[in-house]
Amino acid sequence: MSPLEPVAPTPADTPATMPAITPETTPATTPASISASIPATTPASTSAPPAATSATTPATGPGRDLTGHPAVQRVLATLAVHSVEPELLSLPDAVRTAAAAAAAIGVTPAEIANSLIFRAHDEQGTITPLLVLTSGAHQVDLVKIADLLDGVDHVDRADADFVRAATGFAIGGVAPVGHPEPIRTIVDVSLSRYRHVWAAAGHSHTVYRTTYEELLRVTAGHAIEVA
Repeated sequence: MSPLEPVAPTPADTPATMPAITPETTPATTPASISASIPATTPASTSAPPAATSATTPATGPGRDLTGHPAVQRVLATLAVHSVEPELLSLPDAVRTAAAAAAAIGVTPAEIANSLIFRAHDEQGTITPLLVLTSGAHQVDLVKIADLLDGVDHVDRADADFVRAATGFAIGGVAPVGHPEPIRTIVDVSLSRYRHVWAAAGHSHTVYRTTYEELLRVTAGHAIEVA
């Protein structure tokens, strides 16, 4: 047997088998796994923040417009007499406290002009409503304001029935104006620190933007330190 004939050259087998083992499967699987995971998660994560942002925006679109509500209309009509066309904001939830209103609007409680009704007693025992427009950051000092007001012996808190009878509004929606009869009004001087303040507009879901000077003018109120 010739030395050149006994065994078929092994190099001939290697090229025949290697192409079947060559990394043809790696390019086929790697792009598939990348495209299946990255596009599926990236859009989902980037679209979530806008939804959270819009949820905190006050609801002012269709379905929350309360300008036609009778109580709100009374407020707007009275303001119109004083040539005021307010910026009215309808809120998604009722705001019956200064803290709740401030959080919904995006301001500080001090920028909320609370419309608080009290009972003013004179020396003869006659009780009349007293409207105090105070900063939401303050607690009204009833003894102090009684001492500062002429003809008032003392001042105490009013219940919900007294508030509605005097103003025509439910607690939480009492506006500075729009009452059945004029109400003696005092305005917290601390509201003058702010360029704009917000007051209830006759409904617990509505507020409007105003100023310290405008509140004094439309209510014929007296400036007093109430705290």
